[in-house]
Amino acid sequence: MSRMTFASHPFLLGFEQLDRLVERTAKASNDGYPPYNIEQRRENAYRITLAVAGFREEDLQITVEDAQLVIRGKQTEDISERVFLHRGIAARQFQKSFVLAEGVEVEGASLENGLLHVDLVRSEPQTVVRTIEITRG
Repeated sequence: MSRMTFASHPFLLGFEQLDRLVERTAKASNDGYPPYNIEQRRENAYRITLAVAGFREEDLQITVEDAQLVIRGKQTEDISERVFLHRGIAARQFQKSFVLAEGVEVEGASLENGLLHVDLVRSEPQTVVRTIEITRG
């Protein structure tokens, strides 16, 4: 028995990649660390903000891999010699992934006051109308 998905509908030709993206997103970690916001700044501009207190620029890595924005954090500070009486600040590595729609590009990233901002922009798609000539078979 084959698995039915929305992309298997007969009117949705060529949407197999979208089906794979939805499946990949469902498999992404639902871990709430680090907390993040997604805001729309303008009509075609977005910002993802992650709370990364304690992380330095060199501890963070931002990549785009196959239409997926991946943000990784790994603290390199050696804390093995420190003695904590209470440890409430998380200092663990993380990976957050966001699937990007076609035409969405990373415009830049900045780190200020413990917040990592990743700015995204979507280019306006151009409408293309093409007439197909009918030939005799």
